[in-house]
Formats: sequence, structure tokens, C-alpha cells
Amino acid sequence: MSSPAAAISVGRLTKRYGALTAVDDLSFEVRPGAITGFLGPNGAGKTTTLRIVLGLARPTSGHAAVLGEPYSRLRDPALRVGAALEVSSFHPGRSGRNHLRSLAAMAKLPRSRVDEVLDLVELSPVADRRAGKYSLGMRQRLALAATMLGDPEILVLDEPANGLDPQGVRWLRDFLRARADQGSTILISSHVLAEVAQTVDDVVVINRGQLVSQGTIGDFTGRQTGVVRVQSADDERLADALAGAGGRPRPDSDGTLLVEGLTRRQIGDLALEAALPVYWLTEQTATLEEAFLALTGEGEGSAP
Repeated sequence: MSSPAAAISVGRLTKRYGALTAVDDLSFEVRPGAITGFLGPNGAGKTTTLRIVLGLARPTSGHAAVLGEPYSRLRDPALRVGAALEVSSFHPGRSGRNHLRSLAAMAKLPRSRVDEVLDLVELSPVADRRAGKYSLGMRQRLALAATMLGDPEILVLDEPANGLDPQGVRWLRDFLRARADQGSTILISSHVLAEVAQTVDDVVVINRGQLVSQGTIGDFTGRQTGVVRVQSADDERLADALAGAGGRPRPDSDGTLLVEGLTRRQIGDLALEAALPVYWLTEQTATLEEAFLALTGEGEGSAP
């Protein structure tokens, strides 16, 4: 059974399509009030898992629960969960405003809520334009507006930053953080790892339908890489000294040296012996991208 404290829980979830196993004995939990990044390579089973969580697909075995219950048993689900898995789920000839009005009517929500969410996602100036004429970024905002109609406790978003310009990405980050600070739970699937690292509190990584790792963002980005970054008054002379002591220094694009094979203390002692002032000396920690690639075994250029 799921933990009563979990906003979303997946327990021993398996989904097969004939001979293909899309999700394989997967278990994880999403804690309330946090932004959780749901990551994995293409074909890892992320979308299948989200569809099962939202009651859009039935598992072969195992279970998924939202607020302690299967999604299908939630009362007033529009008030509990807002989800955007497909940004093109609207009629291209219908205006953004009318699209939201139809969704509000189906969910028995007040019509006034449409104008509120249009303002919230900054689409009011183009609300009466046909949605088929929207840019990808505008369609993303429209999809987000749809999830917000019921002012839900939980948001489930698939690639919400796709198509947004840098200003839009920053707006989305601030928007999601504000929602989480107000107590909302947010689960986002994304391939933009640099942005995820700035946005989420927790990370769930899956590969080939199985859980690879779960933890806080600090658990992933705080891992030591065995590389030390150093800058001195004479990096060429320092590099010679480090190489002579068994280190493997190499210049980085920012003018510092990246050193493997020596500890930070050993490098500091060697610089002191060479009478070289040191301006920068720190152990490198992994980025989320580096941690992700190490966990999933994906090659350079792969995208989750």
C-alpha cells in the first residue's frame, strides 16, 4: 500500500503491450508540497507511467494512487489534479478562451475561472485568437491554463518548458515555485536537465521501465566527481608540477585547470611548494546531466 503521506505513489507497477514491457515493477513516491522531476531516456516508460497514474491506462499489475486513491475514485478530480500530457489536445479552429470554457463547463467550474487562468498564464491578450494559430510556447501556456481551472492540489506536467523562450522558461520556473510554496505538489517530466536542476526539489530517474534512483536534487548534484578545479598565478607551471606528482591536469575553457588523480589538499601543497598563489581551488560536484548520464548509461547527446 502507498504511504498516507505521499501525494502520488506507484507500487510494483508493470505495464506490458504484448511482448513489450513498458513499465517493469516500478515503485516510487512523490511527496506533497514538492516539485519532483520525473526523468528517463526516450522509451523509459515515463509517459506510460503518467497515463496510468492519471487513469488513462490500466496496469498489467501493481497500482498507482493519487492522494491515497486510484485516480478513478477521486471525487471532483478537476479540483484535486491538473494534468497536461498533450499540448495539442484542442480544436485548432476554437479560440483559447472557448477551449477553456468548454473544459470548465465539463468540470462544472464557474465560467469566471477561465479569465482568471488566462491572466495567470499571461494569455489574455491572445485569448480570442484561434488556438491553431498559437506558437508552441503559447500552446504550452494554454495547456497549463487548462490544468489550473480547478485550482488543483497536484499538477502533472509532461515537458512543460518545451517551446518556451528563455523569458517563458523563467516565468514557468517562478510560477511552479510559487505554486509549490503555496502547498501544491508538482510532478514534471522533462528532457531539459539544466532547467530541471534549477526548478525541482526531488528527482525520480527511471530507465527501461525500472527505477534507477530517487532522491533530492542535492543527492544528485552533490556527488563528487574526482575532479578538482584550480587556478593559480601561473597555470602552465602548476600543471607541470601536478603532472610530475601523478596528476592529470587539463585546461578548461574558462582559463582554469581541471585535475584528476590528486586531492584538493595535495594540489594546494604542490602549489605552495612551487610558490604559486592559488586563486581558485575547489572539488567539482556532478551536474544533474552528469548524474543522469551516469545512472542511465546514456551516451553523449542522448535526451531523456
